[in-house]
Amino acid sequence: MAPSFTAVLPHTSLNREERRLHFYAKGETIPTVSQGVWRVGQGIVQLSTFYPSGESGLLGWVGPSMCFSLWLTGLETYQAKAVSDVHLMWYSTTEIENSPHLAKEMLPQLARRMRQIEAMLAIAGYRRVEERLRQLLLLLQQEMGQTVPEGTRLMVRLTHQDIANAINTSRVTVTRLFGKLKQKGVISFDNRRHLIVRHGQLSVCPNSADVLTSNAS
Repeated sequence: MAPSFTAVLPHTSLNREERRLHFYAKGETIPTVSQGVWRVGQGIVQLSTFYPSGESGLLGWVGPSMCFSLWLTGLETYQAKAVSDVHLMWYSTTEIENSPHLAKEMLPQLARRMRQIEAMLAIAGYRRVEERLRQLLLLLQQEMGQTVPEGTRLMVRLTHQDIANAINTSRVTVTRLFGKLKQKGVISFDNRRHLIVRHGQLSVCPNSADVLTSNAS
């Protein structure tokens, strides 16, 4: 089933006033503290860290029903940014610890996030930047792809710098490789500049050199 921008969040014993959704507009930084967990009701949140050099590293994305929090990471620097308009629900750590039902509901989404992290670690192990890009696009199709007549459309617009941070390369390299993919008919963009991966164009090519020829790294 294709990913959705919206999740059905569970009812709790708290009334509607106490359990209201929090809205963050696209581009806003979401506050993260260790005393609780954010759960996504709608939209996509991008997670990042920062290195001593000042450069950022992309940690992945969380979508509907998924959770994120400083409580769930050991990193010293951790940033959450809305890459679309998002609605979030807040749960305190005490509430989660005291509610087996709530903890059980969150477990599959934590497992989903763990699988995404493993996939990104595997992507980082590819030597060629072309293959890292191809594998990342395959992952993004699963995480935020929406089927359209032309192929699979990413539901949010990621910048070339976002993609570069995810595969440890430069923005210029990503721009150049995207140009080659577009020329080959592997990707296209709709009128809102959302990336579309054409049907079967990535999966039919086990060797990325068949699509991209470059010495970039």
